[in-house]
Amino acid sequence: MEKDEIIGILGDWNFWEKEIDVGRQREEYLDLCLRFLKPNVVLALTGVRRSGKSYLMRQVARELIAEGKDPKHILIVNFEDRRFAKPSLELLERIYETYLEYFGPSKPFIFLDEIHNVDGWERWVRTLHELGKAKLIVSGSSSKLLSGELATVLTGRHLDVVVFPLDFGEFLEFKNLEIKSGLSVLSKKVEIKHLLREYIEYGGFPEVVQTDEKKQLLLAYFDDILTRDIEKRYKIRKSEALWGLARFYLTNISKPITFNSIRNFIEGSTVTIERFSNYIEEANMVFFLKRFSFSTKEQEKSPRKVYSIDVGLANAVGFRFSENAGRAAENIVAIELKRRCARNPLLEMYYWKDPYGKEVDFVVKDGPKASQLIQVCWDISDPKTKGRELKSLLNASDELKCGNLLVITEDYEGEERAKGRKVTFIPLWKWLLTDQGATLKEKAGAGKKAKKSKK
Repeated sequence: MEKDEIIGILGDWNFWEKEIDVGRQREEYLDLCLRFLKPNVVLALTGVRRSGKSYLMRQVARELIAEGKDPKHILIVNFEDRRFAKPSLELLERIYETYLEYFGPSKPFIFLDEIHNVDGWERWVRTLHELGKAKLIVSGSSSKLLSGELATVLTGRHLDVVVFPLDFGEFLEFKNLEIKSGLSVLSKKVEIKHLLREYIEYGGFPEVVQTDEKKQLLLAYFDDILTRDIEKRYKIRKSEALWGLARFYLTNISKPITFNSIRNFIEGSTVTIERFSNYIEEANMVFFLKRFSFSTKEQEKSPRKVYSIDVGLANAVGFRFSENAGRAAENIVAIELKRRCARNPLLEMYYWKDPYGKEVDFVVKDGPKASQLIQVCWDISDPKTKGRELKSLLNASDELKCGNLLVITEDYEGEERAKGRKVTFIPLWKWLLTDQGATLKEKAGAGKKAKKSKK
């Protein structure tokens, strides 16, 4: 590839001579990235395809320019650009050398988007970082980027940001519903509940939220994840077992599964099913929740519950929210808890089940102890259903010595006593907009004020 051709392609993705689209700003992620840029580390962004990593990179670059950095001292390379027909280490080196030849900056900011498309990129990044030649920001759609590839060569020298589809607070912002305080949450309750149904049905992928062709776009994402993040990455020929397994998981969200049991539905050996399951999880399409146990061996042997990274994806592929509102709501809660765990490394999440079949949807563990038990019960009006859910919650409370008991519902809110313990009931929409008593919007506002004061 000729140097002028390379510069021409790069010109489309950089702020050198023009403004480029940065999408709608996501304050929490942007503030986190800018904070993580200050230490002498590589910043790594990961998350499911189309969750907004590329736009976030551009937002960071634009913020750097606003702070006084020369636009030509910032290089953004998008390895999903089809004009880079065969991304390779040789191409990466040629891009870097061409950029230096044209602009010659000292210690530029280099953004490498979807870098996992380049074999051998990890050591190239490490070398540049250790020689102090650039400040590096990398992104990829594979969780293995953080858990394996980058961690192996940059132990203790990188910071990670996991980018999720929009949380419910961000979703409301994208729908132009402004929430400034807890009081405005209550005053806009009807609008919020109406939008919650859309959020549960179509999820939080940023582009999906802003288009009318929601299902078509979600199906395209499903195809892209399997084709580009799994088949292409792992050099798998078109596999009916892989595609069937992905559909199976997205149709069975919130249900416990074992690899052996899946063989009743998907042709293939247990080894193949486990391998493909790992690929699907690494591509961030689904995630699995382990059963809580004080025995690691018991945890590994027990069935795992499967959740989609975006409930809209599950609805588009085979799940039906209208028929399974409770399971869809549980998946929404699972995503939010996973998001909170990503923000706080001390948090872990599990489900709980005793030998008699009593089950609690989520155990939140903060350090060595269970800090909260959460039950999702969409319709609490049936006394039998309510009694069953509370009994499971109380049994888990006894075993885990945890008194922070929460039931997430569609509408019901209040506090009740059960066997001497307080149980809090809260509607899903309200729980999604609160975190330890403060609205997420208020936290974002606080972040904006802090950033302005620094300037």
